[in-house]
Amino acid sequence: MDEQALNSLEKIRQQFDVAPYPRIPLEDYPNDMKYLTLYNIVTAYYLRYKKVVETQERVILDAGCGSGFKSLALAVANPGAKIVGIDLSEESVKLAKERLKYHGIKNVDFYPLSIYDLPKLGIEFHYIHCDDTLYLLPDIVTGLQAMKSVLKAEGIIRANLHSLRARIDVFAAQEMFRLMGLMDENPQELEIELVRETMKALKDNVLLKANTWRPEFDRNEERILMNYLFQGDRGYTIPEMFSALKAADLEFVSMVNWPQWDLMDLFKEPDDLPMFLGISLPNLTVEERLHLFELLHPIHRLLDFWCAHPNTSAPPSPVAEWTDEDWRGVQVYMHPSLRVPEVKQQMYACAIDLKMFEIGRYLAFAKDPTLLIDSTLTAMLLPLLEETQSIPSLVQNWLQVRPLHPVTLDPIHEQAAFQSVKQLLISLEQIGFVLLEQVSSQN
Repeated sequence: MDEQALNSLEKIRQQFDVAPYPRIPLEDYPNDMKYLTLYNIVTAYYLRYKKVVETQERVILDAGCGSGFKSLALAVANPGAKIVGIDLSEESVKLAKERLKYHGIKNVDFYPLSIYDLPKLGIEFHYIHCDDTLYLLPDIVTGLQAMKSVLKAEGIIRANLHSLRARIDVFAAQEMFRLMGLMDENPQELEIELVRETMKALKDNVLLKANTWRPEFDRNEERILMNYLFQGDRGYTIPEMFSALKAADLEFVSMVNWPQWDLMDLFKEPDDLPMFLGISLPNLTVEERLHLFELLHPIHRLLDFWCAHPNTSAPPSPVAEWTDEDWRGVQVYMHPSLRVPEVKQQMYACAIDLKMFEIGRYLAFAKDPTLLIDSTLTAMLLPLLEETQSIPSLVQNWLQVRPLHPVTLDPIHEQAAFQSVKQLLISLEQIGFVLLEQVSSQN
């Protein structure tokens, strides 16, 4: 590593030694189901392999663990897993240890270590979580290669990069404060106050202020440090992200918040596009579609993605392409992060009181947080709260809950119920409420 890269890492270490991130109180506990669904490794494994895995005895790395709140979230979201955290900052590691001890999490180890030095641990991981860290490395390809070297054959990495296009004004602000000499050394109280004074002195219609400054930043040192004075911060584009994955010999799996990257959502009438778009868009690669999205609508601070070792076998067929025969052998799971008392109570109450179930409030991947399903559909899904269900069992439950056609009052036939159950599960699988596993995939 050259001297410039070493100096960059040292500045980053110093900044996080003085101001460990995130500044979340020690006693705070992650209990938001949307948040925990993201941290549950079942989500990533299902997207990659269309299989539902157990979290028991899995080994998970939090690469760039900071003050340990995300390590805690990984422990809560993955019962029975072993958590290992590393961070360049020794002060951050101390806080992480203290946090996990406070919450009684025992199956966890922390080390003051650079991602580049991961092979020194001598541990292989089922899952690597590298959140808000990779973009700080002087060489992201080397960082990805280091994580790949300790990743099990079927393991998955979650990592992300700051978006150059979404954060372009923040990078301009950093350059300004760099020119002012505020980032020559580790920024502290004096530099933070000078940022405050500068931003407040600007007219409100000055674009840099209008696009980056928020009134609450005046009282939030962490937001100032992690934006205006962030040492080592860099921005990347979708092509650069894919180029880095290719150079590291890693395969792109999915964007973590994939529903929010749907290119067709950017058009007023996606089913009635101009001829040129209607012909060209369906032929774009995944990379091209994501790149076009970021060019048209750069709203995502992070290019947040899952990747893995290149898969030499054919990828699982999409659920929408399954035949009726495929469906009859499917096992249906409710996402494990949602099988909790709060969801159970709400679903039972909606089914009994004939109320709509606010399913969107519990889903990390729903485009519409106000998404509702009616009481009869909710009642049909109740068995999933207790255990995995086969398609035939759900069809029989459907026939009991909705035995008659609501308009004609004719009896519902089994084949019609089967088609209705199938369509419901397809829509729920797309938003992560249910996971569908073909029995043959277990062999």
